[in-house]
Amino acid sequence: MKRLEDVAVDLGLTPGEIVPYGPGIAKIPSSAVRARTGPARAKLILVTSMTPTAHGEGKTVTAIGTAMALVRQGFRAVPCLRQPSFGPVFGTKGGATGGGRATVEPGTEINLGLTGDLYAIASAQNLLASMVDNHLHYGNDLEIDPDRITVPRAIDLDDRALRRVRVGLGGTASGPERSDGFVIAAASEVAAIQCLSRNLDDLHTRLDGMLVGFSRAGRPIQASDLGAGGAMTAILRHAMEPNLVQTAEGTPALVHAGPFANLGPGTASVSSVRLALSLADYVLVEAGFASELGAEKFVDLVGPTGGFQPVAAIVVATVDALRHHGRALSSDTPVTGPDAIRRGLANLDRHLANVRTLGLEPVVAVNEHPHDTPEELAVLEEHLRSQGVRWARSTVYADGGAGAEVLATEVRGVAARGRAARPIFAADLAVTEKLLTVARALYGAREVASLPQAMTDLGALESVGLGRGPLCVAKTQLSLSDDAHLLGAPQAFDVRIHSWHPWTGAGFALASLGEILSMPGLPQDPAARHIGVNGTGEVTGLL
Repeated sequence: MKRLEDVAVDLGLTPGEIVPYGPGIAKIPSSAVRARTGPARAKLILVTSMTPTAHGEGKTVTAIGTAMALVRQGFRAVPCLRQPSFGPVFGTKGGATGGGRATVEPGTEINLGLTGDLYAIASAQNLLASMVDNHLHYGNDLEIDPDRITVPRAIDLDDRALRRVRVGLGGTASGPERSDGFVIAAASEVAAIQCLSRNLDDLHTRLDGMLVGFSRAGRPIQASDLGAGGAMTAILRHAMEPNLVQTAEGTPALVHAGPFANLGPGTASVSSVRLALSLADYVLVEAGFASELGAEKFVDLVGPTGGFQPVAAIVVATVDALRHHGRALSSDTPVTGPDAIRRGLANLDRHLANVRTLGLEPVVAVNEHPHDTPEELAVLEEHLRSQGVRWARSTVYADGGAGAEVLATEVRGVAARGRAARPIFAADLAVTEKLLTVARALYGAREVASLPQAMTDLGALESVGLGRGPLCVAKTQLSLSDDAHLLGAPQAFDVRIHSWHPWTGAGFALASLGEILSMPGLPQDPAARHIGVNGTGEVTGLL
């Protein structure tokens, strides 16, 4: 690895503007972020994908590899990535630092907690939950209804046993007994707030505005009513500072924030993107999952909040994903060969159309794997040529930045046109109408149906002023629809709203389409079983 002071200089900072957090990792203090964040000079590139398989299609390696390729071409390019959560690291997907020769380093430290930001997020969320129960214990002057408390506790681990719990057991000395639950830290409202806050003042305001529940008379109760915002901000003061690391080729990378995209905003922090846009020529931002999730939220929610929009989009496609979507249902027998690829193209085409609906011209990155057959690749590439879509093979896993130079050139050509993304609905539209617009335009749905709980929840949204506020959708990432088993490009389906959640601190209405787990569970053979430490202190088995 390069000296981190040299990496800072490559980004346009001085060595005195970083605070080391161990070998290869540094924080960029809030004072430096404030001083260095100004008018955007960089072109912002959004990295999204077709609907992924359970193991992902390579957005992270593509963002890293394309940034390295742009540096090879003489530009200052920075990937802005999400921080890994212990949930995927110890669960199914493994780490989130890329792979092969397209990684951010030091990978082990980044995957195993980095600078403790997610620990701080969970601690801030838990402080607020603790202060709610403490208020109940000491007389409940605010008359909070214990059955309408909305703030859960958080931990950065997959643990299904914590989804629903009883707290306050053991009599009055242990606090009032009530139902509660845990969410994984990356699915908490505090994680979304950290992602969307521009600075410490904005962070404090948002934390104070968090809804903690309702009084028995139906009055909304916020964190500010408990005096919690200041202490929560103190816990998060360093978590608000972007983390500087480097790519496998020694170029700068920012890894900061990490809310899940099937629940929250699903991208790197607003503050890190704004800083990178002020310092670089190109900024590559990976938005979680596919175009109807991460990309939609980036354009409709994150961009307006941060005051920026991308000017081009990379859509990652793989032969594996095309094979997967060559079936109608996930229970169908797996298929291979050119005919399967042809059937799977319907999914890719829908995502290309979605990117265009968001105002961007797509460039397809064909993320090549060793087991791809020439015949299958030929079907995909001939289809892209016939549709007039810009594309390039990406071999960054094997070749590093050299494997994305053609892709980088294609992206530069699109970005030079200066077309910026645009939200697909008016800001003052009712959230129900916004959701209908997204469902029809990006999912391919006919209508949106509300279950009884969702109808009840709309009243709560109106009472806290979010009936016409920003929208964030919680939905399965495994399908364009709200049914994880429907593959390809489903048609003639209705979307079902199970519930609405007023995330007043984050500033949006969260629409839950289906039973989206905010606390995942470990698989039968979790990645954690294969991780260890050898006699020299080196971590082994970390994917």
